[in-house]
Amino acid sequence: MKKTRISLAVTVTAILALSACNSGSSSDSTAKAGAQSSLPATSSSAPVTPAPETTAPTSAAPTTSAPTSATPTSAKPSTSKPATSKPPTSKPPTTKPASPKPPAAQAGLDERCLTGRAICIDKRTDRLTWVIDGKAQYSTAVRFGSAETPTREGAFSINFKSRDHVSTLYHTPMPFAMFFSGGQAVHYSADFAAHGYNGASHGCVNVRDKGLVQQLFNETRVGDKVIVYRSAK
Repeated sequence: MKKTRISLAVTVTAILALSACNSGSSSDSTAKAGAQSSLPATSSSAPVTPAPETTAPTSAAPTTSAPTSATPTSAKPSTSKPATSKPPTSKPPTTKPASPKPPAAQAGLDERCLTGRAICIDKRTDRLTWVIDGKAQYSTAVRFGSAETPTREGAFSINFKSRDHVSTLYHTPMPFAMFFSGGQAVHYSADFAAHGYNGASHGCVNVRDKGLVQQLFNETRVGDKVIVYRSAK
């Protein structure tokens, strides 16, 4: 029993001591807090003086600006000359004059006669024209075959020449003959020289100017063109 009491007393004593520590600390802090609240608040640091503001005040003093209406200056008269309207400088379009046609073209010759060397024979006008490189050298009257033996039309060439030829079919002279299509040839005709267009050939191209056909015979060569055609009116 004594041990029990002693231990109980010790326990009670310990509990009291423990509670006293806890309550003591609490009371001490409460007492201190009360003492501090009753004393006037003092600051250990020196009073802080507000530092001057570094930024400029928002409302600045009104600035004096120069009046907008300055003294009128004497305006000098404009030295620029009035624009004068010049007449248009564009030249009228120049049209090149048409290149003159060669005499052969002016004579209405077939276009096949305008290049190279050609005996150009027109059955409408009954004319023979000797043409070299589009230039007519000379021209003469001719006649053709009858309706039974017509002179052929087309583009041919001289294939044979005979100065004193005689027809093997009709046994008539054909001097200065220049054959271009079978037995048909350009040659001198005494009958044409004597009777004109009252007669006709057997298909050949008759020339009545003996001197001119002789000159043509001398100037032409085998291979020269012979163009027989009928021109338009």
